[in-house]
Amino acid sequence: MSMKLTDFLIFRNESIKQAMKKLSEFGEKQLIVVDDKQRLIGALSDGDIRRRILQGGSIRGRVEVICNKNPVFVNIGYSLDYVRTTMLKLKIEVIPVINADKKVEKVLTWDEVFAGRVSKQKERVDAIVVVMAGGKGTRLDPFTRILPKPLIPIGEKPIIEVIMDKFNGYGIKDFYVSVNFKSRMIKSYFEEANESYTIHYIEEKTPLGTIGSLKLIEEKVKSPFFVTNCDVLIDVDYAELMRFHQDFNYDLTLTVSCKHYVIPYGVCEIKSGGILKKINEKPAYDFLVNTGLYLMNPKVISLIPKNKFFNFNDLVKRAQKKKLRIGVFPIPESSWVDVGHWEEYSKTLKMVY
Repeated sequence: MSMKLTDFLIFRNESIKQAMKKLSEFGEKQLIVVDDKQRLIGALSDGDIRRRILQGGSIRGRVEVICNKNPVFVNIGYSLDYVRTTMLKLKIEVIPVINADKKVEKVLTWDEVFAGRVSKQKERVDAIVVVMAGGKGTRLDPFTRILPKPLIPIGEKPIIEVIMDKFNGYGIKDFYVSVNFKSRMIKSYFEEANESYTIHYIEEKTPLGTIGSLKLIEEKVKSPFFVTNCDVLIDVDYAELMRFHQDFNYDLTLTVSCKHYVIPYGVCEIKSGGILKKINEKPAYDFLVNTGLYLMNPKVISLIPKNKFFNFNDLVKRAQKKKLRIGVFPIPESSWVDVGHWEEYSKTLKMVY
């Protein structure tokens, strides 16, 4: 999609919520904050928004409050070599070009500057990934009467392979796949596939819930590791997620999505006795919802009982009781698709095709 200058700009008085929508819509990680005369005020990244959310700040606040007011920029007549060097050194993908009055005249992007000659290098991550693939996928019935959920196709590949390819792009080659329902079909598929990673299987003799099978690899895990559901597609920088987990010294980190819901009715507030207080017309709410992607330290596995049905919510409760540090890593709504729902699966197919 060809982007216009205005796609990168957001006015200083617009809300953080509007910025989130714009970042999601255009798939960029940074916006340029300007005043009403399009003069440069600052830069706003998804990381700035994440910090705002984690600090408990309202996303209805103005972008000017949280933006970086000392952004990298170049003047008209810039050196392309300088821009390339700066992008590579600082690992930034967007640089505004301003005139003598600080008005933003243009935005330089990585793709434009390097014209495909230099790819955006992903930082390597040293970790294993556990894919929870043992469920029956009842939400995708009748598909899953024939295929196990992990083999539901997304384009030319099954969803489990799409997920693993994303991790593999960060140099991750060691995968543990927890299987139970139609496990032979999953194994048969990977026997025929020519992949650049190694797959180990965690065999659930009986269903162990959404997280119980982790107990079976307790002795094999020595460092922080990823756990992902097999029916979610998440666009996230795994290296950034790992740094976040380690920098804040979390034992368990949940990747969460910012979801905006509007109730399409007038909601009645009542006083004691049933007396109407007021009607809120189509109220809107913002939530952070669990995406099904986690980072865990090995000691978290010790909280899981052996050979018992155990769900992720149960693990969180035990971890909280043990005073472990649990964090959340917010991502934009557009960065997460739960393919386990028919409606979301249909949307994903439209994106692919």
